[in-house]
Amino acid sequence: MNIQDAIQQHRQICDELYELALEENRILQEQHSPAGAEFMDRKRRALGLLDEAVTALRTASSENSRELQRRDSLAKNQARIMQILQLDRENEQLLTRYSLGRGAAPIFTPAAGAQLQNLYSRSC
Repeated sequence: MNIQDAIQQHRQICDELYELALEENRILQEQHSPAGAEFMDRKRRALGLLDEAVTALRTASSENSRELQRRDSLAKNQARIMQILQLDRENEQLLTRYSLGRGAAPIFTPAAGAQLQNLYSRSC
C-alpha cells in the first residue's frame, strides 16, 4: 500500500468515527441515556479498523519521502481527529451528566419564614 492510499483509508475511517460520534451525541441528547450494544459494537469495529489504518500509515510513511500534498492530507486527517476528540469529550460529559442524574433526587423542603428570620437575627 502506498502512502496516499494509506492516508485516504485513514481519512475514511476518521470520517466514519466522526459520524459515529455525532450519532452518539444525538442519542445522548435526545434519549438522555447511553447508546445500545449494537452501536457500541459498530464503534469497536471502527476503532479496530483505525488501528489497522494507523499501522498501514506508519508502514507506508516510513517508505516514502514527504511531499506537500501528503502533508496537506495528513493535516486534514489531524483536523478530523481533533473534531472527533472534542465531540467525544462532549459525549463523555453528557454521559456523565445523564448517568449521575438517574439517582434519587434530593428532597428539599422550603424553610419557613420564621426559621429564616431566626437565622438572620442570629447572624447579625
